[in-house]
Amino acid sequence: MSDAPLVLVTVGTDHHPFDRLIHWVDDWLEGSAPEVRCLVQSGTSAPSRAAAWQRYLPYQELQASMREAVAVVCHGGPGTTLGALHLGRVPIVVPRRGALGEHVDDHQVAFARRLQASGDIVLAETEAELHARLDQALRDPAAFRAPALRPRTAEAVRAFERLVNDLVATPQRSPRVRPRPRTTR
Repeated sequence: MSDAPLVLVTVGTDHHPFDRLIHWVDDWLEGSAPEVRCLVQSGTSAPSRAAAWQRYLPYQELQASMREAVAVVCHGGPGTTLGALHLGRVPIVVPRRGALGEHVDDHQVAFARRLQASGDIVLAETEAELHARLDQALRDPAAFRAPALRPRTAEAVRAFERLVNDLVATPQRSPRVRPRPRTTR
């Protein structure tokens, strides 16, 4: 089983439990999942009943697991999502929902939908979508790699550089501040 592909699931470090994601992954593992190794970072959520799990992973271990994984499944937090992309993984994102007590509001839903629209992540808002995305990642791991991240980052840095150069090249006149006249009483 050590040669089996790794699926990494992380709920992040928020204090709100995200049991829904853990249950969806467990159902997939206990159902039709092919032979895989699965590591779940469960935080304050219920422990996985079908996978190896730890409440929290040290940062270096989390990064190493992301690099090795054929599929990274995560909540919709920017740090975890962008961290996976930085390591060359297109994460399968299941955003937390405020109405379910998984977070304070639905900002993760909005963030994940925006990243999905730009093609940066794979969004799974239902259990069936998550299972299908996991099956797809195992069939075609290359589809969940993010080699285009670095060129886009370089392009953003060049655009920022142009903006800064334009600001520096154009002398800015500061408004003349006149001292307030003294009043005598």
